[in-house]
Amino acid sequence: MTSKVTYLGNLRTESVHIKSNNAFLTDAPIDNNGKGEAFSPTDTVATGLASCMLTVMGIKARDMDIDMSGTTAEVTKTMASDPRRISKIKVVLNFPFEADKKTRVILERTANTCPVHYSLHPDIEKNVTFNWQ
Repeated sequence: MTSKVTYLGNLRTESVHIKSNNAFLTDAPIDNNGKGEAFSPTDTVATGLASCMLTVMGIKARDMDIDMSGTTAEVTKTMASDPRRISKIKVVLNFPFEADKKTRVILERTANTCPVHYSLHPDIEKNVTFNWQ
């Protein structure tokens, strides 16, 4: 088992990672009957894309003796209706270091082939920007 999710009431859930016992809450968003006091479930999907990109780039960078510490991702999720779904995820990756063209190509390709990227429905537009210092 990977995780256990418990409905806490009032449109809130708690997700617990079994191996580490780390937890996070989700709330329904304000535009869907919620309070918006925590990540919504669709926020976690969009954020998962950025987290996955940073993780696989971190693995590749480590293998190339590059320290990616301090790299950030800004995530914007766009919803559609009928049916309600994620229609677009925008990820802006900001690198606090310089990299030559070859390194940039390797890390950018790595990001765009992360498992979450491949797992998302092809109808979800993925707009990824790489900002190198």
